[in-house]
Amino acid sequence: MEVLIIEDEKPSARRLKRMLEKLGVTVNHTLHSVEESIEWFSNNPQPELIFLDIQLSDGLSFEIFDAVSITSSIIFTTAYDEYALQAFKLNSIDYLLKPIDEDDLAKAVEKYKTFKPEQQNVQLNFDDIKKMLVNPVERQYKKRFTTKIGQHLKMISVDDIECFYSENKGTYAHTTEGRDYLLDTTLEQLENELAPETFFRVNRTFFININAINDIISYTNSRLQLKLNSYSEQDIIVARERVKDFKIWLE
Repeated sequence: MEVLIIEDEKPSARRLKRMLEKLGVTVNHTLHSVEESIEWFSNNPQPELIFLDIQLSDGLSFEIFDAVSITSSIIFTTAYDEYALQAFKLNSIDYLLKPIDEDDLAKAVEKYKTFKPEQQNVQLNFDDIKKMLVNPVERQYKKRFTTKIGQHLKMISVDDIECFYSENKGTYAHTTEGRDYLLDTTLEQLENELAPETFFRVNRTFFININAINDIISYTNSRLQLKLNSYSEQDIIVARERVKDFKIWLE
């Protein structure tokens, strides 16, 4: 099948291409901007499947659809892990949250392969998705968590949590007092429970509170290392695929 990647970060595009090739999927073309994509679609037949990043270097990828009519199947690759996903679900669009997990990618590809074209009756409303990106739905995020200590339940204010991390199949909250508490949740569940302006998932293991960052250090392979006010048990490295979004989040 004809597969196209539209991704402005070239290292991310190369990584996604390698991951797809491991699944036996050949990527025929890779594009990196809205302008380049419009020109390409104007002069080439459309592919069967597009892996499409939302935020490109010269604008939102939806601008491509304003210029050309796209009939290809689309799997979004996105760092929007909050309100925007509601729009994707409402429009029955498949998506992969960055940094892309190999198992999630495999499931998305398998879903596409088993999808029957004659069953495709969904009309993708990109205007609705753009509105969700610009005007997010107001929502309430968790203000506190509870953890069991012996026969007692302890309440922990989210403001007192420096970071959440996973270890040995458990999810922990590290507080400003330097203590760690086991929680009955997963990092995936936390995606929709933490205020995105305060907490950021820097890699597959850590959610970081912006108020707990003490220092940011350049690290190998264009990554960043974070030093928190009290947490020091493990090195906290911002995944290379998340560095750009992390820098935007800091602002």
